Amino acid sequence: MVLSTSENNRVSSRMMSVVQISGIFYFQTDIKMKKYHQIISNHNVALCIDNIQIEGICEEKGRPLKNTDFCNIFQECFKGSFDAYTSLENERLFAVKPVYIERWIYNDGIPYVETFDMNTLQYSLDRYSGE
Repeated sequence: MVLSTSENNRVSSRMMSVVQISGIFYFQTDIKMKKYHQIISNHNVALCIDNIQIEGICEEKGRPLKNTDFCNIFQECFKGSFDAYTSLENERLFAVKPVYIERWIYNDGIPYVETFDMNTLQYSLDRYSGE
């Protein structure tokens, strides 16, 4: 997935190895990385994959090795990253709780925007008119 973070009105994005557990998205990063400092400064982040955009609140969860569920799934899905980084002293685990999800879908070539607001529990599917 692509993770977007921001600080001081400057946005940056990068590919990340992300796993989902019970509706929450998890990833790990080093405390010396730009994204770490941006998230600590501004907990609002976005994830993107294919035609799906997820806005969420990101929270640090400590050392990845202390979260067995994360480690089991991350090792299964991203063994190389798990082996290379998860046990490093500076690695930290982050959880993204989605607050808004948007997906573009096409039905017979007609574009629709599907949205789900997690705060209000409102779902909509609207034909895109370009207006």
